[in-house]
Amino acid sequence: MELKQIAHIESDFPEKFGIPRQPGLVKCLQATVVFEEGYRDPAALSGLEEFEYIWLIWGFSAVGEDEWASTVHPPKLGGNVKKGVFATRSPFRPNHIGLSSVRLAGIEKTADRGTVLKVLGADLMDGTPIYDVKPYVRYSDAHPDAKSGFSDSFAEAHLEVVFPKELLQLVPEEKREALEGVLSQDPRPSYQEDPDRLYGVAFGKQNIRFRVRSGVLTVVDVEPFTADSAEETMRRNEETRKQKEGNV
Repeated sequence: MELKQIAHIESDFPEKFGIPRQPGLVKCLQATVVFEEGYRDPAALSGLEEFEYIWLIWGFSAVGEDEWASTVHPPKLGGNVKKGVFATRSPFRPNHIGLSSVRLAGIEKTADRGTVLKVLGADLMDGTPIYDVKPYVRYSDAHPDAKSGFSDSFAEAHLEVVFPKELLQLVPEEKREALEGVLSQDPRPSYQEDPDRLYGVAFGKQNIRFRVRSGVLTVVDVEPFTADSAEETMRRNEETRKQKEGNV
């Protein structure tokens, strides 16, 4: 079966590092689903406005075509415990397909891109291809009492964020709450506990530099996001990943 890309997402994440590990963890995080030409018939969205949540079926576009592993090291387990790939949300799957439940915040008509979907809580990198959109149906899709394996232990884990006022003012006001939510989710790989290490998360058009000590994340700088800073961050992250064989 050949999958057709029907849309792509526009988000504030130009790279993988820093994206929340699950959808809905940062509920105010805004993104836009833009349909590709040929799939912009507004009739295809008729009735979708009646639903509060939707499923996005999408592709892990930043993973190599043949890159997959039968066992992986979930970062929330410190990178030292192996789990079967089908027991995780790892992107390193035989078919690089992701599934996210997001809140439908609006359906808007535009002059140049047809009708777009405004969504909240998406965990997708900017430009991620979307293969399908489906409505979230509460009576069949929701299982609030279900066990969630090893992930149950980390559902409420978060960091305290210290964002100096003079640095926070450099961030567009409408993005501040979402950015602080992203940082509170602890973007670091879980096996890194170096209090002196300086990290960088690309968010929107800015690179946020921070350190973490004793459960407190402190922002130390806000820089313009450039291709050079993205390349350097990706290089560091790739070196870290290679240190842990199969870690995702």
